[in-house]
Amino acid sequence: QVQFVESGGGLVQPGGSLRLSCAASGSVLRIINIGWYRQAPGKQRELVATITIGGSTNYVDSVKGRFTISRDNAKNTVYLQMNRLKPDDTAVYYCNSYPAYDSNWGQGTQVTVSS
Repeated sequence: QVQFVESGGGLVQPGGSLRLSCAASGSVLRIINIGWYRQAPGKQRELVATITIGGSTNYVDSVKGRFTISRDNAKNTVYLQMNRLKPDDTAVYYCNSYPAYDSNWGQGTQVTVSS
């Protein structure tokens, strides 16, 4: 079982930016594909972005051109840079392996986009 820890969320105005960080126990982030997921109030959790071991990335259409997923293997951390945030981006954001394992969900980090 892997313990993921997300951080970096907060309250931001529409059009603002945040950078989320994902850490995990051991050096597992270097050897697995990682996804950022989010769950908005009253909605199912959805996959937002993925990054492979080789660095290939993919995004859900609603965040393309605004969000960037990256990994720093030296720091054993995966990031999600979020720019031009919209109220619809309000959610709890989680990282997990891709595909996700239910036993590995962390607490997530709350992102609220509001004026």
